[in-house]
Amino acid sequence: MLRDRRPLLACFADKAAVREYVAASIGAQFLPVAYAVTAVPRDLLTLDLPDAYVVKPTHGSGAAVVVSEGAPADTTLPTDPGSWEYRHVRPGALDRRHLVWLAEGWIAQLYGQGPNREWAYGRVPRQIIVEELLTGPGGDIPDDVKFFVFHGSCRYIEIDSGRFGRRTQDFFDADWNHLPLSGGPPWAVPQPPRPAKLETMIALAERLGSETDFVRVDLYDLGDRIVFGELTSYPAGGHSPFEPIRFDAEFGAHWRVPERYR
Repeated sequence: MLRDRRPLLACFADKAAVREYVAASIGAQFLPVAYAVTAVPRDLLTLDLPDAYVVKPTHGSGAAVVVSEGAPADTTLPTDPGSWEYRHVRPGALDRRHLVWLAEGWIAQLYGQGPNREWAYGRVPRQIIVEELLTGPGGDIPDDVKFFVFHGSCRYIEIDSGRFGRRTQDFFDADWNHLPLSGGPPWAVPQPPRPAKLETMIALAERLGSETDFVRVDLYDLGDRIVFGELTSYPAGGHSPFEPIRFDAEFGAHWRVPERYR
């Protein structure tokens, strides 16, 4: 965040451009379907979309509108212009004009330029991307499986469940030993089982992270396929707490920060 100004980080941060990087690194078959990428929010009015999809800005993190019949019946779109949050709504509760208004607010914002300046996002063209909604074998929102890759080697794995309900978060080492670590949300009960395709997912994450000193690689196991989520150089913008605090040093021990980024 302080001094790495390589274009690679801007590519990672760009939810549209990173698709080309993923396709070249591990293959386009691991990408979610993209229905549209546009810099003009009003294009959302005329897109021919399925009943379930996701709309999000390409130039930031933490904002998305998920549209599916699985949403709570009383959930609606945010009423603040440019509201930067996740929201899960049913197709019948979605007014496309309201969605355009929300997307215009996203486009108007320069993300990540606050006190902890996330440089890469300021280099990303401000656009809107519409992608397929990823669901697990039971039709539910799948767990986020996040791989912390240092110098091309996966050292830690985080699993987040219940994004639109009771969120849980668990950390493991690369051998799937549960760590006595909290990042804020509670641990899942029972403990998350080892993913059936863990070795394949680790290999994919290491290939995606092979060109940099650190990146978090997010993947989804949908049962019949593994799908790419995102590459994050600044997890939680540097604000994620570790309890106990000794894990700050344990994570950092794997990171050999270059004297100079080229």
